[in-house]
Amino acid sequence: MALPLALAVLSLLPLLNAQNPACANLTVAPMTNATLDRISGKWFYIASAHRDPEYNQSSRIIQAAFFHFTPNHTEDQILLREYITVRDKCVYNSSYLWVQRENGTISKYVWGREHFGHLLFFKDPKIFFLASNLDNKKKQGLFFYTDNPVATKEQLEEFHEALACLGMHKSEAVYTDWKKDQCEPQDSQDEKEKKTDEEES
Repeated sequence: MALPLALAVLSLLPLLNAQNPACANLTVAPMTNATLDRISGKWFYIASAHRDPEYNQSSRIIQAAFFHFTPNHTEDQILLREYITVRDKCVYNSSYLWVQRENGTISKYVWGREHFGHLLFFKDPKIFFLASNLDNKKKQGLFFYTDNPVATKEQLEEFHEALACLGMHKSEAVYTDWKKDQCEPQDSQDEKEKKTDEEES
C-alpha cells in the first residue's frame, strides 16, 4: 500500500514544481542513516493543516506538543517519546515509528490502523514536514515541526509556501501555543532520570 502511494506522490511532484519553482525544494526522497540522524533529537509541533476530518479534529485539541526521536538504524525504527498538552494537562506517550526507507515514509500504528507520513524537507535544516494523503486532495495534510518551541517568521513563511505547493491555503492551518505547554517540567525530570540511569549502567 505504501509503495503505490509513494510512487503516486513522486509522480505529482514534477507537476507541482512546474507550477512554482520554489516547490522544487519540497521533496520526497529515500531515507538514509543521515536522514534519520537529521531528525534525531527534540522537536516541537508548531502547526498543521488537514482536509481529513479526523486529523483536523485531533489537531484542534492540541494546545502544545513536542517529542524526542531516537532512531535505530539497524531496525529501521524510531523510538518516539511525545509530550502533548491537551485541556491544560500533559499527556505522555512512548511508542515506535516504523521507517520505510525506499519511499521516504514514517508510519505509526494507532488503534490497529497504520498511519503514514511522508518526510519532507524544504530549505531550513531546522524544520521538517510530515505530509499525509498526498494523493488525495480531499484528505491531504501537512504537519510542521521545528527544533525550537517558537517558529521564526521565516520558518512560518516556509510552512505557508509548502502549503501552497500542495494546493492548500495558510488559512487552513491550526497552530499550537507554547505558552500553554504543561509538559516541559515532566520532560526535564524524565531527562534527569534518563541521564542518571545511563551513568549508573
